[in-house]
Amino acid sequence: MPIGDFARRSGLTPSALRFHADCGLLRPAEVDPFSGYRYYGAHQVPRAVTLRRLREAAMPLTTVEAVLDAGPDDASRLIDEHVAKVLGEAAAAQRPAMTVKASLTRAPAVPVTTLKGPVLADAVEQVLTATAREPGMPALGGLRVEATPEAVTLTATDRYRLSTRTLATGGPGTTCWAATIEGDDLRAAVPEVRRSPLVRLEATPHGMWLRLGERDDRHCRPRGPHHPRHARPGPTLRVSRPRRIPMTAPHDRHPHGRHSHRPQSHRPQSHRRRPRSPHRRPPRSRPPRPDPTMEAIGQAVAEGHAGRSASARRELLDLWATIGVTGDPLHRCTLAHHLADLCEDPAEALTWDLRALDAADALTEQRAQEHHAGLRVAGFHPSLHLNLADDHRRLGSFRAAAEHIEAARRHAPALPDGPYGAMIRTAVDEVAEAITRRDTSRRSTAPGPAA
Repeated sequence: MPIGDFARRSGLTPSALRFHADCGLLRPAEVDPFSGYRYYGAHQVPRAVTLRRLREAAMPLTTVEAVLDAGPDDASRLIDEHVAKVLGEAAAAQRPAMTVKASLTRAPAVPVTTLKGPVLADAVEQVLTATAREPGMPALGGLRVEATPEAVTLTATDRYRLSTRTLATGGPGTTCWAATIEGDDLRAAVPEVRRSPLVRLEATPHGMWLRLGERDDRHCRPRGPHHPRHARPGPTLRVSRPRRIPMTAPHDRHPHGRHSHRPQSHRPQSHRRRPRSPHRRPPRSRPPRPDPTMEAIGQAVAEGHAGRSASARRELLDLWATIGVTGDPLHRCTLAHHLADLCEDPAEALTWDLRALDAADALTEQRAQEHHAGLRVAGFHPSLHLNLADDHRRLGSFRAAAEHIEAARRHAPALPDGPYGAMIRTAVDEVAEAITRRDTSRRSTAPGPAA
């Protein structure tokens, strides 16, 4: 066929065909000795199409020739090596480009905190082991940085594991700040961070600066489509007077959500007692001491139920900054449990539900009943494992979801009789059926901003 017809069938221009013929990659089947006109055979079309696609992938001519002349296994290996090289070069170019971009922005960097370099490097290396690379879930490849004036918490998850470290700051912080940072950027910065006695963290609209003193500063990009958001400076705690209405349990969910639990009313038990001395004053029953933190959590949850999800989320995050990862287990369990309901991203909900389960494991019966006599720690676990199963299901981790469903069923005997227990058991069956169907869609009865 003439060169024009062959060009249309292969997608290569006539000038490109002449160039590749001169390079020896695709010689014409016949050349007219008088006119020099080139003709190609139909059997050459597949080679020409492959050549065009390899060149579109920015593959150099020497590698293209090696791929075209190699067997399937060697050709696949060469293509993988080329793609890995291109991606590495792109990442290497992206880092300095983002650094220049961050330096051009007019928004000033906000000082966050100061940490010891070797301590920060060890923590980053440890937590980054729990990251994962999945195209549809960029947040799994990042490291969550949550800073308060007293500490910095680093967290990462691959949907199956949660790795977290909390570091005391080397100096007083000036703001509360949180963002998900590119794991590869932090991994590349670790050697320089380790050699720096002190590292100052600064937040910008385009990520985070690691100020290394005498060494070159390193810029780390935000992970995912959204830029990091700055929390309001200084956590606030809303305190109200104690009410006669008993506070809800840590698992008080939206009535149409994963679960809703209020302390069950208990009938007074009859028992014998010795006659009271006429000279002794009757004992007074002491009401539970007011818990400002639980009341503040309850008010934030009420805002969420009223449709003000963004405001509820901000208040709960401020409270979390006050409580900290080593605070009262009842406060941590309650807050993390409710904050998971306000997360549209199931990966973020998974992080908070894991924190709720971790806090419940540290919670004692005495502490739970100090808040309300009707609370039993064993009754928390069915709903906590149910939530984790639903998170894993939405993320496509069906094996992990099935494990948590089995755990919820093992703990189900601790559920109270009545509407709440029946609701949890029904939800367990619904999630189990969705796991069997390999369904990752959000349940219509699930709580959260979209409910």
